[in-house]
Amino acid sequence: MSDQIEVEVFRAALVEVLDETFDRVEQSLFLDPGTSFFETLATVSAAEASRPVSARCASIAGQVNHVVSFIDWLNRSITGEPVEPLDWAATWRRVDVSEDEWRELVAELRRVSGELRAFAAGNARWEPPFVTGAFGIVAHCAYHLGEVRQALCTIKG
Repeated sequence: MSDQIEVEVFRAALVEVLDETFDRVEQSLFLDPGTSFFETLATVSAAEASRPVSARCASIAGQVNHVVSFIDWLNRSITGEPVEPLDWAATWRRVDVSEDEWRELVAELRRVSGELRAFAAGNARWEPPFVTGAFGIVAHCAYHLGEVRQALCTIKG
């Protein structure tokens, strides 16, 4: 028995976790049915997305913008595009969105998460920085999904 994970096994597992995080919960690996990012965001209006939970907490639009910014930056960096360090503070500046802006922001999340999934499914070389990054991005996105879901508990009551 080998002490290494085959690349295909790792890729399939990562894609499955990304699918559950963003698109749909089928296996309930770590989420309850109907609670993926896009399943959750489909229940959120622009007005709800624009409402900060408190004076010190981001709006749902801010949470989503932060995730979009991070994944977009990550996608560009892992494909070899030169990138500047991410301005984390700037990722939180978006607070209010109109209905059109909200739809565009969710569509942008769909685009960048799809690019990330495509990279995960097709990358043949999983060197240590990529493996570490894979765990990090899943944890980061799952954390912010949890923030969004907690915000909805407050906003929707």
